[in-house]
Amino acid sequence: MNNVAFEKNTGNKIANRTVVSDTLLELASENKDILVLTSDSRGSASMMPFADALPDQLIEVGIAEQNLVGISAGLAAYGKKPFVASPACFLSMRSIEQIKVDIAYSKTNVKLIGISGGVSYGALGMSHHSVQDLAVTRAIPDLHVMMPADRHETKKMIEALVDYETPVYMRIGRNPVEDSYLNADYDFQIGKAVIMHEGNDLTIIATGETVRVALDTAYALKADGISCRVINMHTIKPLDEAAIIEAAKETGRIITIEEHSIFGGLGSAVSEVTAQTCPVPVKILGIPDEPAVTGNTKEVFQHYGLSAENVACIAKEMLGC
Repeated sequence: MNNVAFEKNTGNKIANRTVVSDTLLELASENKDILVLTSDSRGSASMMPFADALPDQLIEVGIAEQNLVGISAGLAAYGKKPFVASPACFLSMRSIEQIKVDIAYSKTNVKLIGISGGVSYGALGMSHHSVQDLAVTRAIPDLHVMMPADRHETKKMIEALVDYETPVYMRIGRNPVEDSYLNADYDFQIGKAVIMHEGNDLTIIATGETVRVALDTAYALKADGISCRVINMHTIKPLDEAAIIEAAKETGRIITIEEHSIFGGLGSAVSEVTAQTCPVPVKILGIPDEPAVTGNTKEVFQHYGLSAENVACIAKEMLGC
């Protein structure tokens, strides 16, 4: 587990999908085995610069996600390093059988990048929201699951995945997100959580874009004299169980925040660990068991209490303040 300095709210915003494209273009320019596959989604994935610069290393399959995954598995079997970029809502649902069999069961070295995940498609509603993907993918054996917090972590994650032999489902959002890290000068390790803020009164564990919410919450609580630990669980599988157990023992209370259903995602993973090893109160914050309301990400987050103000109130309630 790493400890790093976090970035206070500065307003810097860059979309993680842009960083994915830029990083893959940089790496693929030096490694011809790196291929990008899309499902009529090169625009959504911000892959147009990649397509223009390396047209022979981008394969457009069209709106056929099952074929997209099957083709990527075949390319991997012949030594290529395919990165699939497709909307998370379709990639994790329409092609889940191919992900289970062609990718995970067959142990093909494919990196599945679910773009525009969570509620980032906003007004398009339940058909385009992807808030069940973590539950589905983390239950598949030999498939690892990850979510980067910001541009710095996105770049490090893509760089790490190039030579990572295990199949991976990586989910990113659509819209620009604020920085969570001060810079990229930290030791990123797959499967190792990052302590973004130290604290002993309680712990907030977050993943993906909710890491920023957790950090803003810790900053607000600090002003009220409450010491809040923030853990960025960028790898949901394999899970850093040691970080969870340590937090449970040292702080006694845990809040999880995720842009996902309250069932089967980060909160469930954390609860599975604490229930079996170190039982403590755990509050799971996410999307309830209903079709998520429509609106932009900020509006949806606000509606479901995924805001620093609301999380701070919940933290105080857990502490009896």
